[in-house]
Amino acid sequence: MPERTISAQKDKIIYAVEQSGSAMQALALSLHQHPEVSFEEHRSAAELIQPLRQGGFTIETGTGGLETAFRASWKQGTGGPTIAFLAEYDALPGLGHACGHNLIGTASVAAALALKSAGIEFNGRIEVIGTPAEEDGGGKIIMVEKKVFDDVDAVMMFHPREKNMVVRGALACHDSTFKFYGKASHAASAPQLGISALDAVIHTFNGINALRQFFTDDVRVHGVITQGAALRISCRLLLKPNLSFALRRWRA
Repeated sequence: MPERTISAQKDKIIYAVEQSGSAMQALALSLHQHPEVSFEEHRSAAELIQPLRQGGFTIETGTGGLETAFRASWKQGTGGPTIAFLAEYDALPGLGHACGHNLIGTASVAAALALKSAGIEFNGRIEVIGTPAEEDGGGKIIMVEKKVFDDVDAVMMFHPREKNMVVRGALACHDSTFKFYGKASHAASAPQLGISALDAVIHTFNGINALRQFFTDDVRVHGVITQGAALRISCRLLLKPNLSFALRRWRA
């Protein structure tokens, strides 16, 4: 095996990854061709589990009480950390794997198999944890609440993007729902007695848009009208945590 880096152990891992390249590419394409939405990823989970089982990993299914979640484990030596690679594999309704979860799941499987087959010096446990319902349903949140990650020292995964990044920040999301109630009146005879819920919604959106120039780079605000009626319009806004601070600062 030719030298690729200054580390013999890294060279072994690179070689192991290259050896499984064709099989992993076929796995990623198969997942892409058979997309499954959140909590329904039965076929996808089974496809990811198969090479791990063949590679000598101990398989647990139904992890955290979720039918399409799984945990694949392999331990070497005594003591040491538990490092988990997270596999996502659900798709978007009507779009398929637009976020590349077929690549995320496959990459985690490939990394774990490469570490095992490379024969490197390592004491600890390697796991692949299949985390369903990333797109809709919060699978990881459910698994955290079920203490799935309590014995894990570190988790790793990658997400496809148009550029390479070693570290990427994350944004938390907070849902807020606003309901606007109007009052009907005769538009010609007594317009002054009416209250327009639609105008209130429009002013709310315009007010938030006016604040955008003052938002910091880590703030995102997205709004959508979820329900409309003659007297009522419900407006659902997705607010980032920093928005409440921005609003308070603006009002001050």
